[in-house]
Amino acid sequence: MNKQAAPLQTHGLKILTVSDFIDKTLTRKVETKTLEPVDLIISCGDLDPEYLSFLRDRLDVPLFYVKGNHDIRYTPTNPVGCENIHKRIISVGSFNIMGMEGSMWYNGGANQYTEAMMKKNIFNLWFSLWRKGRIHMVVTHAPPRHIHDKEDLCHMGFECFNTLIKKKSRIILSTDMSTRILKPVLTG
Repeated sequence: MNKQAAPLQTHGLKILTVSDFIDKTLTRKVETKTLEPVDLIISCGDLDPEYLSFLRDRLDVPLFYVKGNHDIRYTPTNPVGCENIHKRIISVGSFNIMGMEGSMWYNGGANQYTEAMMKKNIFNLWFSLWRKGRIHMVVTHAPPRHIHDKEDLCHMGFECFNTLIKKKSRIILSTDMSTRILKPVLTG
């Protein structure tokens, strides 16, 4: 008996993703209101909180973020109007997004985790993961191990992200994605 694969579902979201550097072309398009419309913004970290506030204010769409290893000036109220999704699963309509901040532990600074710590962060979400079912997108600062990562600790990915995306998600956004508009988002 042949099982047919479930058809891909189009959520139809246009998602602007940003991380690590301020893209002057993007900034100009936002300022001149020539950027094509987006439904939400996702930051994968290492951007000034004021820049995220600027994007959120000018584009007037939800902005969700995870912090990177250089994000030390963030506070509960800055970036303004933006939502930290670290160790959380949020839903935008029927689209489920999970967030995990930080990088591999390399000098004990902010937003750094060992493999065991990150694995525990994921494990602590087991009930939410079970309840939500499919996670359509995992947003991280560090990449999964051996996928666009490097051998130095501050750029090394987490092995536990590989397991997570194999079991729960078909899309992962991490800092190597830089600035892009994703459209439409396809999931199974």
